[in-house]
Amino acid sequence: MESLHPLLVQILSLSAWLLLLCAVFVPLERLASIQRQAVFRPQLLTDIGWYALNSIVVGAVVGGPIVLMGAAVHQLIPTAVLDAIAALPGWVRLILGLVVGEIGYYWGHRFTHEIPLLWRFHAIHHSAKGIDFLSNTRAHPVDMVFARIWGFIPVLALGLTGGSPTIAILILMAGTLWGFFIHANVRWRFGPLEHVITTPYFHHWHHTNDDRRDHNYAAMFAFVDHLFGTYVSPDHWPTEYGIDAPMPSSLGMQLLNPFMPSRRRAPVTRES
Repeated sequence: MESLHPLLVQILSLSAWLLLLCAVFVPLERLASIQRQAVFRPQLLTDIGWYALNSIVVGAVVGGPIVLMGAAVHQLIPTAVLDAIAALPGWVRLILGLVVGEIGYYWGHRFTHEIPLLWRFHAIHHSAKGIDFLSNTRAHPVDMVFARIWGFIPVLALGLTGGSPTIAILILMAGTLWGFFIHANVRWRFGPLEHVITTPYFHHWHHTNDDRRDHNYAAMFAFVDHLFGTYVSPDHWPTEYGIDAPMPSSLGMQLLNPFMPSRRRAPVTRES
């Protein structure tokens, strides 16, 4: 029974966070929606299942291995570089951590589009035909673990956390909360800032079911896509989301889908 207590606390915590997210985003998506869709839409329960599964399982599984891998790579970094980073103020290391983590995440995310085996898992995230804030956690655990590894290993390897969990927690929280925002079904534009930070407009073009899907990979900083030549910004909002390949509707079948022999469809390589 004692082992149930931490799990119960975690479930209650996740439920409270979900209620808070709903309290913020549901009214916003009602007032400023890109495409009108019902609150109790199809696949809502499936997406809530992904939210719970990834919050509990990925959080419990990923932390230890990422710390160990980060420590291993840390040993390969020149001491002079590590000493220079350690001498920086905490707020500077936090900013550097966000940027370095974003660049790492960008390449991990891009690989999930360009490598067929990884796309089998990442396709679940792109299978939603309508996008809202809860689409953020519609992701296979394998896909989410892969992205976390690419985002956090460089940060830990460079010692940007300074041996304290505070910076790592702030980076994780900032990335998670911003992820809900950029998936939100809100018709907001940010002018020139859209070339610097990611927005719903920026990320919704990543979810479109056309040749713009293989662009706009960044999670927080749009200038990273500018840096690597994958930034797109059409003069209108997307009209169609999702993927062409069929996707099961249930959480259990979506979990199994990447492992099924019939799933052979690779991502299409498109020219920029």
